[in-house]
Formats: sequence, structure tokens, C-alpha cells
Amino acid sequence: MSDSPSYRSGFVCILGKPNAGKSTLLNTLLGQKLVIASDKPQTTRHRIFGIDSGEGYQIVYSDTPGLIRPKYKLQERMMGGISQAMEDADIMLLLLALNESFPEEDLFELVSKSRLPRLLVFNKTDLVDPVYAEERIARVCSQLGVPDPLRISALRGDGVPELKERIRSLLPEGPPYFDPEEVSDRPERFFFAELIREKIFQLTHEEVPYASEVEIVQVDTLPERLHIYANIHVERETQKGILIGKGGRMLRQIGTLARQDIEAFTGSPVHLEIHIKVSEGWKDSGRYLNSFGY
Repeated sequence: MSDSPSYRSGFVCILGKPNAGKSTLLNTLLGQKLVIASDKPQTTRHRIFGIDSGEGYQIVYSDTPGLIRPKYKLQERMMGGISQAMEDADIMLLLLALNESFPEEDLFELVSKSRLPRLLVFNKTDLVDPVYAEERIARVCSQLGVPDPLRISALRGDGVPELKERIRSLLPEGPPYFDPEEVSDRPERFFFAELIREKIFQLTHEEVPYASEVEIVQVDTLPERLHIYANIHVERETQKGILIGKGGRMLRQIGTLARQDIEAFTGSPVHLEIHIKVSEGWKDSGRYLNSFGY
């Protein structure tokens, strides 16, 4: 029973630098694809709850953007999501990728200011030399004063069951925060937009993914299918041209792959219509950022 004194529930804030594998880890912990992921840094822009309810527990994971030093308003608001996640959290999960070399001093400084119970987790253990891995792990543990780190491969699932058990052992007693049937706090429209944006990150390069934002304009639920109308906002005409591609090839590819993922997500046939709009300076515009949910 959820109101039993032995029931445990709490919020787990997943923190890390870009490309640490936070979104991949969340998907693996939940056993399903909930958040988008790519091999490019800063794929995650929004704070997203992933809800894992089981016998006697509920874990609410908070996936956050990779910690960076903001250069424009979009990044400032992304970093604001990290601060909010830490304020709400019962447990801090600090995720470090063994194969990445992003400067980590600001991350360690942020962690040192928090009194939350913390788990230190090293990801991508399968991608580095074991001797190097152990040297780096020992150095970071000494620097942070955190003993007994965990070693995982979020992509392969290695070490993730042990991590989940460690999290459950640290949860405070309390009732569930969400209906056990829920898997996230976000509406379907949010995930439609994210699945489209994921394809932009996967298929385009350089500045285009970072200059793009997806807006779901309208969703019509018809008896035989969903009709979804979306806009992709970019900053310049050249970026619009890249997303359209020669003869419209790139836009068709983005649309086809996104539609397939949305159909898998909803279990329903989907008609997806995408238009591209040039919205100059949207990343530094409070009006645009508010309308996009930042």
C-alpha cells in the first residue's frame, strides 16, 4: 500500500556535464525511451521528470541539461532548470563520463555547495582503458570526498540494476507524488516536439541543431489517426535551407523518422506536417523562450 510506513518515495536529480549520458541513463532506468538522446552535447534543454513506480517505492528522476556556462538567454534558462531540480531533490546523482574531457570544476563547485545525499556514478566504462578509468575515478573521489562510486554503462545497462538498488536504499519514507501509472509530468505534445528535435540533432551538424526549436502548433485527434502540425524555428535563412535540403530531401527524412517514433510512442497512425520558420534571435528573446516553454 502506498500509505504504508515502509513506502519510500523521492526525487533524484541527475547532474552532469554535456554528453555524460544522463538521458540515456534515465531511459535505461525506466526501461523505455522517454527522453531524446544524441551523440551531440546539449541535446537536453528542458528539465524532465521520469517516474518509476514499483512495489513499495516511487522514484522521480529529474533529467537536467548538461551544466555549462551560459552564453545566451536560452542557456541561462536551461541552467535555471538545474537549480530548480537541485532545490526539489532528495538525492543527487552526479554522472561523469569517463571518455569525456569537459572542464568539471564548476560542476564540482556546485556539488560541494549541496548537502543532499549524493551518488557518484561513472558512465561509459566500456569505452576507456581500465587503468586510466581507475586512476580518474580515484582522483575524482578524492577531490569530492565521495567514497564507493558506481561504475556503469548506461547504454548497455551494465551496473544499472545496482545503481537503482542504491537509489532505493536512500529514498526517504513517504507516499507517492504521482499516480503510479504515470511515467512523466510532461504532456504528449512535449514529446512530439522532442522527437522531431531529436531527428534534427541526429541528421544535421554544426550550428543547425542548436539554432533549431520545435513548436507543436496543433494536434487533431481523428478516428483513424493523429494529425500533428509543427513548426521548426531557426535563426537564419541558410539554416532553413539546410533543414529543407535539396529537393526537400532533409525535411522529408526528418518528418519520416519523427513520424515513425511518434507512432511508436502513441500506438496510433500519425500524419505529421512540418513547416520551417525563420525567427531571428529566438535564443535571446524572452517572448520566444516563454512561448517555447522555457
